[in-house]
Amino acid sequence: MFREMRRSSQLLSNEKDVEILTNARRGVLSVLGDDGYPYGVPVNFVYDPSRGELGTIFFHAALSGHKLDAMKAYDKVSFCAMDEGYQNEGEWWYYVNSVICFCRASVIEDPQLKHDALAALARKYFPPQVDIEGDIAKNGDRIYMIELRVEHMTGKIVQEK
Repeated sequence: MFREMRRSSQLLSNEKDVEILTNARRGVLSVLGDDGYPYGVPVNFVYDPSRGELGTIFFHAALSGHKLDAMKAYDKVSFCAMDEGYQNEGEWWYYVNSVICFCRASVIEDPQLKHDALAALARKYFPPQVDIEGDIAKNGDRIYMIELRVEHMTGKIVQEK
């Protein structure tokens, strides 16, 4: 069902894919948008490798908007994240590790899962002094939490020259 990567010599291990998804600060969600146009939007996210065979990606969304409408109309999405890259001494180009996930998207309906996913997201991004539980109590009803169930992932090292 999913294509094999053409340049298999650049394929990353599953462990490296998980590392990128765990540590990346942002990813790009791509959906089938209005009038069939692709719509890619950067999002803050948290990855949980323990949920599902290949893990689950969580992020928040407003109660209405383009990405939410697109995911409700067509639940197949892709998600891309990358590391900061590195540069070898004496070279001007960078090497960047990226992972692309093919997923099924859904709004989280279960209140406990929504809370847990939102708390995990907050722990990743909020400074330590922020009262996460207080913030969730105050703002949790103003957002949806979205779950991306990863069905396939491919990591790749790219040389930017």
